[in-house]
Amino acid sequence: MSSGYFEDFEIGDSRKAGPYLVSKAEIIQVAKQFDPRPFHIDEEAAARSVFRGLTASAAHTFSIFIFLTNKVQPPLRALAGLGYDELRLPNAVRPGDELDLESIVLEKRESKSRPDTGIIRSQPHLRNQRRETVFQCVSSVLVARRPAEKAST
Repeated sequence: MSSGYFEDFEIGDSRKAGPYLVSKAEIIQVAKQFDPRPFHIDEEAAARSVFRGLTASAAHTFSIFIFLTNKVQPPLRALAGLGYDELRLPNAVRPGDELDLESIVLEKRESKSRPDTGIIRSQPHLRNQRRETVFQCVSSVLVARRPAEKAST
């Protein structure tokens, strides 16, 4: 297994995590606290919405993505998230969905300002059990480089 340092990843490498089961109770609980719109907390209102049923909020879906990011194998020695571009939520997350994360390395480069780090850009996809993408983006992460070995004396 990879140690997760910058040098251990190549363009095209894939990391995976999951499944994560999304329950109706969790959708309602998270929405009540962070996004209390009727189509996230009330099944009758949700049935009349554009979604035609209860759906997880975008904040909830993003939280599941972050949770699974911390479970990927092989792991990544991430020091800081630098940003998310091209974030998309093409399909709704519904009660009973089992979500899996797959992240593909798109680019990597050594940091110019911090020689002990590198930057990895990847494209994660969160998919349900039907393989429909429910979340995707391009992620940039600051990653630790492998420490230089000390010279023997």
